[in-house]
Amino acid sequence: MADLLRKKAPDFKLLDDEGKERTLAEFKGQTVLLYFYPKDMTPGCTTEAQCLRDTMNDLKLAKVQVLGVSVDDVQSHKKFKEKEHLNFSLLADTEKDVVQKYGVWQEKSMFGKKYMGILRESFLIDGKGIVVKHYEKVNPKDHAKEVLNDVKEMGL
Repeated sequence: MADLLRKKAPDFKLLDDEGKERTLAEFKGQTVLLYFYPKDMTPGCTTEAQCLRDTMNDLKLAKVQVLGVSVDDVQSHKKFKEKEHLNFSLLADTEKDVVQKYGVWQEKSMFGKKYMGILRESFLIDGKGIVVKHYEKVNPKDHAKEVLNDVKEMGL
């Protein structure tokens, strides 16, 4: 896995939950939380999305843009966003290009069965496009508050 900490974050071009093309470059000058999650509408992913949603006012005050990424398609993201009333964009990486660039597409194991999937990890990217924090093994319940604390601590 590539270590991206203190390096330029790989740019991307992905469709969001509304079918609009989004890039990391469009957020230049802003702090971005790029969070990767395994699958729409699953328990852990729903908890993480809800916590980010519920912390969004504080994150916006701290000038943090939140972008969720999974390999689910635009329609799946749209349903998930509507069902959970999410107030941030979900990006569809159906080609698995971005998850590979960020090193979060890896072999996983459940009940002894191995498969490829997305690790629940996030990257905090500063206004210059540099990864200033890499969150590994994210706890869905605590992640939003952890990010908020780090942004304040770092003075981003």
